[in-house]
Amino acid sequence: MKQVKFGSTGIEVPSVVLGCMRMNSAADPAQVIQTAVDNGITFFDHADIYGKGECEQIFAKNLAKTSIKREDLFIQSKCGIVPGEMYDFSKNHIIEAVNSSLERLQTDYLDSLLLHRPDTLMEPEEVAAAFDELATQGKVRHFGVSNHNPAQIKLLQSVVKQPLVANQLQFGLMHTGMIDEGLYVNRKEEQANVRDGEILEFSRLENMTIQAWSPYQASSVKEVFIDNVRFPELNQKLDELAEKYNTTPNGLASAWVLRHPANMQVIAGTMNIQRIEEIAQASEIQLSRKDWYQLYLAAGNKLP
Repeated sequence: MKQVKFGSTGIEVPSVVLGCMRMNSAADPAQVIQTAVDNGITFFDHADIYGKGECEQIFAKNLAKTSIKREDLFIQSKCGIVPGEMYDFSKNHIIEAVNSSLERLQTDYLDSLLLHRPDTLMEPEEVAAAFDELATQGKVRHFGVSNHNPAQIKLLQSVVKQPLVANQLQFGLMHTGMIDEGLYVNRKEEQANVRDGEILEFSRLENMTIQAWSPYQASSVKEVFIDNVRFPELNQKLDELAEKYNTTPNGLASAWVLRHPANMQVIAGTMNIQRIEEIAQASEIQLSRKDWYQLYLAAGNKLP
């Protein structure tokens, strides 16, 4: 399993993360967890809203069925979304959310806590106070964000003492906005519109790990692009290069993300045992520059 530096911490973590959003749909969650760990995926990503908390409970219950030790895992969770109502970065909400996640996960600490989506009513001082308390109590070891732009991160970091070491962002072969805006600098095309605030370059400059969520999802609809008849050119190229690199389209789509030098992790949200193995085994594939760009073009992108 390829390892990457986790932000500025100096800690090495697996480049593939198992996303636990669908843990409540797994036929055998204990087998899913064991398969992940057997293949080097010891990093698990949760959120307090996944399955309304049920996914964290299922994870803890089934982890206990294995011989895997808590200290051998990197467990991350997210908070800040009150579904259908609001986003809440208040001190009380963050602390209560973490305490509830710890109880559901049956652990004393989170290796990482991310703020799930930006709260426009955020008061950085309240976030800082919550982080200080959680860090002092040993309940959270590292902090980060999810779906935040550079200005939002700078605003938080201006007050928060702990370094923000990770940012979860949607990224994959069919969700390439953060790359497009860089390639189309000084152009008039649609791709030149800066929607992500140059988050890719910012993350590299600030030594933040990008965690790519939904890397296999088509950008316009909630469906995967792999083996999807709506995307024949991309799948033809995936099949062709998968054979060249002795992997599968799932593995190749993951390797495409990890080929970028921006210190990324892939969040694999599958509960399918075979796909977990395919994605893990492909983590060390190093695509050539030409093959990387061939896949980018096959996904419907154009070079200026």
